[in-house]
Amino acid sequence: MVQNITIVTDQYGKETEEQIRAEAASQLGVEQQRISAVLLIKKSIDARRGKLKVNLRYAVYVDEQPPAVSVKPLVLKQADPSKSVIIIGSGPAGLFAALKLLESGIKPIILERGPDVTARKRDIAMISREQRVNPDSNYCFGEGGAGTYSDGKLYTRSKKRGEISSVTGVLYEHGADERILTDAHPHIGTDKLGDIVQKIRERIISCGGEVHFSTQVMGITKDIHKNVTGVITDEGIGFPAKAIIAATGHSAGDFYEMLQSAGVTIEAKPFAVGVRVEHPRTLIDSIQYHGMNPGTLGAATYTLKAQVGERGVYSFCMCPGGIVVPSATDDDQIAVNGMSPSGRNTRWSNAAFVVEVTPDDIPAEFGGPADPLCGLRYQRFLEHEAKEQGKGQKAPAQRMTDFVSHMPSRKLPETSYAPGVVASRLDLWIPGHITKRLIKAFRFFDTRMHGFLSDKAVLIAIETRTSSPVRITRDPQSLEVLGIGGLYAAGEGSGYAGGIVSSAMDGQAIAAAVAARLLQ
Repeated sequence: MVQNITIVTDQYGKETEEQIRAEAASQLGVEQQRISAVLLIKKSIDARRGKLKVNLRYAVYVDEQPPAVSVKPLVLKQADPSKSVIIIGSGPAGLFAALKLLESGIKPIILERGPDVTARKRDIAMISREQRVNPDSNYCFGEGGAGTYSDGKLYTRSKKRGEISSVTGVLYEHGADERILTDAHPHIGTDKLGDIVQKIRERIISCGGEVHFSTQVMGITKDIHKNVTGVITDEGIGFPAKAIIAATGHSAGDFYEMLQSAGVTIEAKPFAVGVRVEHPRTLIDSIQYHGMNPGTLGAATYTLKAQVGERGVYSFCMCPGGIVVPSATDDDQIAVNGMSPSGRNTRWSNAAFVVEVTPDDIPAEFGGPADPLCGLRYQRFLEHEAKEQGKGQKAPAQRMTDFVSHMPSRKLPETSYAPGVVASRLDLWIPGHITKRLIKAFRFFDTRMHGFLSDKAVLIAIETRTSSPVRITRDPQSLEVLGIGGLYAAGEGSGYAGGIVSSAMDGQAIAAAVAARLLQ
């Protein structure tokens, strides 16, 4: 039989296997030798009433062995050259779409505007070293897409574990830690994702797929019936195909503009704008653990949200023990993001704090809510403003207490943001409808996490790329985009997904629809 028990301890990490088994036997009223295994299934921390406790939920196996961790291996076929599909982008949606096509023997041809992960690392280092951005090779563009440098958090709102395992199982099969198969909030780490992405690419090629780096799609070719016939690249090379999957990510604004001019139906959608807030990790740990962290719990996390004036204000992409990184895709922009290594062991913890922005919030000068690209233009405007306030890729920043008090920051705290920061009055140049809500939210959040509103915290601007500002409209049955036959959109850039897992799952779903169409 299998029984669940909870053990409450103030000595987390110091208990021996024998002590855990003894406690399990006592709680269940069975002899200890009958317990074959105890598996940790959930950990929660309780720091109330001035004493740190850890609640550990275990599955206890009595008179039977636990099942082995089961992963359904990928079964891919050799690609049939007569059946090929172009995939634009090699992020999670593109890579998992390619694998799904190969399950049916359909040949994926991935066209990626950026380089492979090795060359991409050199270009990313250049952002901090030389203060300039390669528009085709940065934290957003290149092999693996933004997912490669987005921390590797595998959280999704999907409750269907079976669907999630189709993604986590593939990642495990290509080198991720086994814990991602069972953890409630699995995390891979930026330092490990590059190798996993490279192994997936090698798997695709070994089955007859193609991957072309530094190849930007500039146009889609159609027949007289408005069905796709292929694409044209920046070097004037044509790639013919009967189906195209656009998996370009949320930062490919030029691609959205090209699609709209080609007749694809696009609509503006809500997104979010704000700042990246960085605290010393010891401060966040002390707040969350009430100053009682025994050193075995790891970097503390938090989730905060509020409703301010009919708009949500919330933390996003919380990176415990992480760093703040530059995520601009051109030299005339500054945009920031956050990520964590697998050990989550830096001296800082950060999170985006963003305000919901709807098309109705966007000033008429950017097109207004009726213009499908109004959000994209507003996003670019804010990133250009951040550039004006910064220097090179040094980002504008302000102490949190100064931001809330409408005061200039005479000196900024040390930060993990490698390009550097420049003192700036974020409270003056970030639009008022965003600033006012952030200030109210920060004060409210301090009542929930006493000490959160601190002069040790720094706000780094600007965070604009939590999600795509547009949605490429899809037919609900065929999943084709409206306007061009045989064209499909997947992942964050489509406006239907957000994050590694949901983007990968969307890529799989789109590829399945394409395969059904080509094989019918």
